[in-house]
Amino acid sequence: MQLDKFNNSTFSRGRSFLVETAWRLAEGLLLNSFLPGSAWRVALLRMFGASIGKGAVIKPHVRVKFPWKLSIGEHSWVGESAWIDNLAEVHIGSHCCISQGAYLCTGNHHWDRDTFDLEARPIRIEDHCWIGAATKLAPGVVCREGAVLTLGSTAATDLEPWQVHAGMPARPIRPRPKPVEAGND
Repeated sequence: MQLDKFNNSTFSRGRSFLVETAWRLAEGLLLNSFLPGSAWRVALLRMFGASIGKGAVIKPHVRVKFPWKLSIGEHSWVGESAWIDNLAEVHIGSHCCISQGAYLCTGNHHWDRDTFDLEARPIRIEDHCWIGAATKLAPGVVCREGAVLTLGSTAATDLEPWQVHAGMPARPIRPRPKPVEAGND
């Protein structure tokens, strides 16, 4: 690659330099801090454009690149030290758990091009998913309803609904039973 040929001019950050700078300060001093409490973290993310449903929980040391590109459904949790690196949209459904240390990565570079072009692709996590501790989701991954990604696994492709996935790369290893409120008869 020839990094002097890199051109990022087509990428949209989504907000002005001033708003992004204010967010970086708020994120570094508050959101990503050790301070206890979730409700004020939710309010802070909403203040910067995130869409977050009722009952959501945001733990200490969470990082969010662009809150205006984040939506979280009702009663979902984002665990300590989770990093939502959302150059593109990240949607987290309702009743989801993003465990501590999970990394959701929406951007990558084309390693096969001299210009090292940036590619940003959204991540979608449907309702009732559990993204385990120290896991990684690659750009463009869709976690179908009820999918589980186990501790330390990496998902580079979509996760199947109501399946437990493990490994690097993650593969389905067994079915996950549906809870009654999710449509199990």
